[in-house]
Amino acid sequence: MTSTYKRYLSVTKPGIIMGNAISVTGGFLLASRGDIDYWLLLATLIGLSLVVASGCVINNCIDRDIDGKMQRTASRVTVTGELPLRTAMLHGAVLGISGFGLLALYTNLTAVFFAVFGYVIYVGVYSLYMKRNSVYGTFVGSLSGAVPPVVGYCAASGQFDMAAAILLGMFSIWQMPHSYAIAIFRYNDYKAAGIPVLPVSQGIEKAKRHIVLHIALFALVVMLLPLSGYTGIGFLTVAFATSLWWLLMALRGYRPDINVEGWAKRVFGFSIVNITLLSIAMSLDYHTSVTSLFALSF
Repeated sequence: MTSTYKRYLSVTKPGIIMGNAISVTGGFLLASRGDIDYWLLLATLIGLSLVVASGCVINNCIDRDIDGKMQRTASRVTVTGELPLRTAMLHGAVLGISGFGLLALYTNLTAVFFAVFGYVIYVGVYSLYMKRNSVYGTFVGSLSGAVPPVVGYCAASGQFDMAAAILLGMFSIWQMPHSYAIAIFRYNDYKAAGIPVLPVSQGIEKAKRHIVLHIALFALVVMLLPLSGYTGIGFLTVAFATSLWWLLMALRGYRPDINVEGWAKRVFGFSIVNITLLSIAMSLDYHTSVTSLFALSF
């Protein structure tokens, strides 16, 4: 029974679920502004986690052919046959129905819409076509990856406003250097599988430039939250420090003696630290209005 449980759990990609749970909570608490409905937060977390798990299971089913060509994924249960395709598809369907059902029952139409949007983009557009056929697959995938904090925000606020739009842009842009860094240190895997990610299809040097440019753009978009009055000085301080450090780390990739694989791993690793700290900061620092923010500046 333990072995069976592990197979069913591994195919849901628990690490991805955990990362998304943090961003969902960040978006929810940002919108709540201290007036927290804990039951709604719990329902949103469980519901979206089930939806994300479902998307990961279906993605594993779709990718089982290319996963078998990559060292990192060759041992997945959908590749080895430990979890049969029909069983995995049923597992994903049950998770998805349960997750969407919870969101529909306890949240609102706006939150459900973005959950459906993210799921369709990830499973239907990215996994089935873009990942295998286009260098722009990373961008399309980034849209689905940016949905969880928006769902959390909309679940608490009931609306898609400027803050939700900033979160969508912020998390979408963050996905780009994060994903390019993975593609660099997993270059051989992606090349063997024939996946046209930027480092493979257009070269590592171009991928480096895109990493730097997207981190710089990310830093600018993050600043829109405090400048628009949705967060305060604390978030601004954290955002400035982490974004600057991430950018300086990315620029080190141009040193002539740099170990590219090691550098890409560090850029990837700090991307997770960065977005986690920002999610925590926006959960806690939501008090300052636009007027008081500029008053503090003078």
